[in-house]
Amino acid sequence: MIYVDINIAKLNHFAAAISSDGEILIEPFKFTNDYDGFYLLLSKLAPLDQNSIIIGLESTAHYGDNLVRFLISKDFKVCVLNPIQTSSMRKNNVRKTKTDKVDTFVIAKPLMMQDSLRFMTLDYIELKEFDRFRQKLVKQRTRLKIQLTSYVDQVFPELQYFFKSGLHQNSVYTLLKEAPTPTAIASMHMTHLAHLLEVASHGHFGKEKARELRILAQKSVGVNDSSLSIQITHTIEQIELLDSQLFHTELEMANLVTCLHSVIMTIPGIGFINGGMILGEIGDIHHFSELKKLLAFTGLDPSVHQSGNFQAQRTRMSKRGSRVLRYALINAAHNVVKNNSTFKAYYDAKRAEGRNHTTMPLDTVLASLSESSGRCSLTK
Repeated sequence: MIYVDINIAKLNHFAAAISSDGEILIEPFKFTNDYDGFYLLLSKLAPLDQNSIIIGLESTAHYGDNLVRFLISKDFKVCVLNPIQTSSMRKNNVRKTKTDKVDTFVIAKPLMMQDSLRFMTLDYIELKEFDRFRQKLVKQRTRLKIQLTSYVDQVFPELQYFFKSGLHQNSVYTLLKEAPTPTAIASMHMTHLAHLLEVASHGHFGKEKARELRILAQKSVGVNDSSLSIQITHTIEQIELLDSQLFHTELEMANLVTCLHSVIMTIPGIGFINGGMILGEIGDIHHFSELKKLLAFTGLDPSVHQSGNFQAQRTRMSKRGSRVLRYALINAAHNVVKNNSTFKAYYDAKRAEGRNHTTMPLDTVLASLSESSGRCSLTK
């Protein structure tokens, strides 16, 4: 095999090539992070057998994303390494030296040591990017909802307890956009207020609810502050925009997951969003030859603490993998146990053996993934 190692930076990258025997085939060279640089890299690789080339680079924010996509489009096998792997290799050097040229060869070592590598594909990269964007939207929306609650607490503190479902529903948003203060609500014509609530709630709230709301608004102890009123209406508009963006993002994720025809969607209790999160982080599950390798990749494998005659009886999970993936798997695991009798029976059997409730459902999901893939063996 030929290992092409690329050290990523914002403006310039360094690359080198080394054979599996340790022979340096291409000395470290610098190329720019643009069109000319990418094709300079291709020209350097042209004399080598492309089918024998494995390209490895360290995950460094977004600086290497364009290069990864470019290389995949040219049918190269590309592997993005966890910085933890390369960091441990750097520490093995006796001399405290860190340069881009030195780092280039550091990347080759973990590539050679792994018996199975996880290569990137464009579909899974796109799915991962959609999911990461979705998470940002969710966090922004959550922050805005907290802000909106604080504004309403000052202007109309009684409102959030008036509706059983709380503030964050279409009926309340529609009401507050038109009348963001108790004074404005109290001055609305009863017919108009009742119609507004009925339409926004799809008939759930009627004239009686409108009458109770107007009485509540008349007795409110909230402040009449125009600046807070503007903040309420603008915050609701931002939340609704994020809702729309989330809807379209999740729709694109669902379409991508459908096109991938992944076995993960055959597991009861896993939907397009959760399945998309898992697939985006894992990629093609067939890259994992054993269940324990998949477990280690997620960071759910137990850490080991042993010295001399001492062996720790209880250890925590390593958490060396993707935090997003662990969240998605744990969420999926609990859904699976709730929605499928076979998995529930497996869960109950393991609980009877004394296994921990927090991690037990994960065994069911990982087991199902392994069996469905047709390659990973499940031996408990």
